[in-house]
Amino acid sequence: MRRISLFIKAVTVILLALSIGVFSGIFYLSNNIADSYKVSGGNSLQITTKIPVTAKFLGENIAETKLYNSIGTNYEVELRMFGIIPVSRAKVEIVDETYVKVLGTPFGMKIYTDGVLIVALSDVDTANGNSSPASKCGLKVGDYILTLDGKKVYTNEEVGEIIENSGGRNINIVINRDGKVIPLVLTPEISVSTGVYKAGIWVRDSSAGIGTLTFYYPYNNVVCGLGHGICDKDTGSLLTVNSGELVGADIISIKKGVSGEPGELTGRITLSKYGKILGNTICGVYADSLQSFSAENLTKIALKQEIVNGEATIITTISGGEPKEYSCTVKMHDDKGVQNLIVKITDKELIDSTGGIVQGM
Repeated sequence: MRRISLFIKAVTVILLALSIGVFSGIFYLSNNIADSYKVSGGNSLQITTKIPVTAKFLGENIAETKLYNSIGTNYEVELRMFGIIPVSRAKVEIVDETYVKVLGTPFGMKIYTDGVLIVALSDVDTANGNSSPASKCGLKVGDYILTLDGKKVYTNEEVGEIIENSGGRNINIVINRDGKVIPLVLTPEISVSTGVYKAGIWVRDSSAGIGTLTFYYPYNNVVCGLGHGICDKDTGSLLTVNSGELVGADIISIKKGVSGEPGELTGRITLSKYGKILGNTICGVYADSLQSFSAENLTKIALKQEIVNGEATIITTISGGEPKEYSCTVKMHDDKGVQNLIVKITDKELIDSTGGIVQGM
């Protein structure tokens, strides 16, 4: 009887340990695997983690070799720990292999927004006290004014002229708020201190800056810069670009970054032009390339499951116009969004010059 009791206790301890191990494994994997992947044509999904994970195809009973070669196809898989225990499901998209020319060269940019961006609201000092026509109208910081009084507006001066010449009458206004076009009615009020009609809005019509070209895609002649979107410094929102261009630049100085305060690159614009801006996205700014970049020594873009944590190099320019390679480390960090890679600078020369990663680099 005693032996049976000891056996039961031993089995209980083993089962408890296994249960803890399984739940710990599931918790680890839930924080280290994504819910969507891309794989190149002809390949199945292979995920490298500390705990073995296999992907089991879910769907119609068709030849998987045919499926894996169908570029543009999407399918679903069940991710299983040790090939047995279901952890989660993921969507997989079949894509073609992509090769780009890594650049790291500095560039300047000048962009004009689609309409004018409201960056602040203020009061107007009327004869009856402070008033905010913009707030009464329903305007908010981050709105884009598309038309005023039926006219398309592109500059601060155009907005000011229409409001000041309104005579205090109602003005039809059309705005873009988070992608939605909304009509409103604005009634300017006269300022006792200036004697002109005002709306109590501060707007911005353009933006300029220095950045780094990330890559050139030779197959459609597109160049990409920054690796992140261009956002308004006051509102933090992604700028809706109406037009703009990327031009050449030389780095002339560096504001070194310190803890809690990012540094930045300072440059001067050159006469060379890289191209007209096609779009400003969360992944970077894209433009039609006017430059003849070499299509030699292209680099294959790695898919997220192919990234290996460890040593790497960063290609950037911190002086003049020529890029150099510097050492760094990379670590995958899936946040279910677009920023999945943590880069840590380890190159002594780069750290001494910039303090680490700075704005524009």
